[in-house]
Amino acid sequence: MPDWGRSVSWIIATVLFLAAAPADALTLRVASRGDVLSMDPHSLFESLQMGFLSNVYEPLLTRDKDMRLAPALATAWEQRKPNVWRFTLRRGVRFHDGQPFDADDVVFSFARIASDASDLRSTVADIREVRKVDAYTVDIETTRPQPVLPEMLPVVFIMSRAWCVEVGAERPVDRRSRRENAASLRASGTGPYRLARREPGVRTALVRHAAWWGTRQGNVEDVAFMPIASDAARLAALMSGEVDWIDPVPLQDVEALRAAGFKVLQGPELRTIFLGMDQHRDTLLFGQADGNPFRDPRVRRAIYQAIDVQAIHDRVMRGASVPAGLVVGPGVRGYPPTLDQRLPYDVEAARTLLAQAGHARGFDVGLHCPNDRYVNDAAICQAVAAQLARIGVRVALHAESKSIWFPRLLRRDTSFYLFGWVPPTLDAHNALFNLVATPGEQGRGQYNAGGYSNPEIDRLTARIDNELDPARRDAMLRDALRLHRDDIGHIPLHQQTLAWGTVKRLSVRQLPDGVMRFDWAVLADR
Repeated sequence: MPDWGRSVSWIIATVLFLAAAPADALTLRVASRGDVLSMDPHSLFESLQMGFLSNVYEPLLTRDKDMRLAPALATAWEQRKPNVWRFTLRRGVRFHDGQPFDADDVVFSFARIASDASDLRSTVADIREVRKVDAYTVDIETTRPQPVLPEMLPVVFIMSRAWCVEVGAERPVDRRSRRENAASLRASGTGPYRLARREPGVRTALVRHAAWWGTRQGNVEDVAFMPIASDAARLAALMSGEVDWIDPVPLQDVEALRAAGFKVLQGPELRTIFLGMDQHRDTLLFGQADGNPFRDPRVRRAIYQAIDVQAIHDRVMRGASVPAGLVVGPGVRGYPPTLDQRLPYDVEAARTLLAQAGHARGFDVGLHCPNDRYVNDAAICQAVAAQLARIGVRVALHAESKSIWFPRLLRRDTSFYLFGWVPPTLDAHNALFNLVATPGEQGRGQYNAGGYSNPEIDRLTARIDNELDPARRDAMLRDALRLHRDDIGHIPLHQQTLAWGTVKRLSVRQLPDGVMRFDWAVLADR
């Protein structure tokens, strides 16, 4: 049923916001199925969160409209030694509270990200030290040669040291323990927009940062960002003129929306959606079985072959997906297309494998799935549960908001789960380090919620990290991805397709990482 109560609350909040905006302001109204969970840019490594906050906070290096590295708070960078990179910082930049930006803020921000409370510490795992050379120069020394270090930096947002000290936010918000601080609801970045108002679950308002150092590419002055979980209510808000931009468009309504005169932008996303399984514990946390079935590769293969990914593509995703055989896909550096082949869908073979593993009568297991994060996420999980029932695996579906689901995965409080990943470096090593590597120090395996472990993949992942020869590096990436595929460490499903809906007078740029850049948006006159 449509969530009309939530929609009414949102409409009232929007009216109040618009009434408070200047009469001549160009206000962009955006509705997404989920909310940004915190204003702290180091608290959660999640695409919607990071994408939204990229309008408020900035990194040393960013990506341009062609996904290439471009200057942001650093104007130049060079590799002075195999393990030392020097960055020249932009002068004349001020944070939203008026504080000047300099090298002290860079050193502070990298140290903040490296703390245990940060969900982004894996991005700086190989950094030994960030040194201030002078007020506008920093050196980043890595533990070993790191040829792709600049590619990691677009997600490392810089915070004001003085502001964090003033408001008591020296450490990041910890999403696992739900320890909050002032950075949960407040912000002071250097980006093109500053935070005007934050109402979690209702509305987040941004206004143009008049003192921004950059060149304006769009004309939007104010942004009203609201979560509308109901597909029907979100679509109705666009069609009635209450919002200008929705994400995502319900797949079943794409053609009808186009026919009604609205724009629908669809394009491939770099995100791979997959299933993970607890392979570490001796027994299931959620479910009933003899021991932990997922520790047996025959069971993992049975689960894989019992899932009809083509049916999910056709019926759940309505063609808006690309079935996947690996945890990385096209557009990611190091992706090997020759390995991207799925195991055949074969229910009888799956039953035989289960019987061979001692589970001829199947078993019970809980599946944790978000219902407000990925395209048709809960529906995908419902389809998986129905398909696994054919081989006697009885799935109890736990569909929950990402505000509950993300901390659960970070705590590894699950036996079976749906997840999705976009390598922010656009490099396959990032997926290996975060999703596949054995959980360990400095954020290694931080999103390996099932505790999968293969020592040979760990060795390859460490070697890939500092391999300077591109051919040898690609060969090691192929080897690691092949080992993971053959182990069935995870069960890849598909790469989803982005689907944004906008009013005709709005022009936006859709990138394969799904980031909404409000500064690039152009609203024509009504």
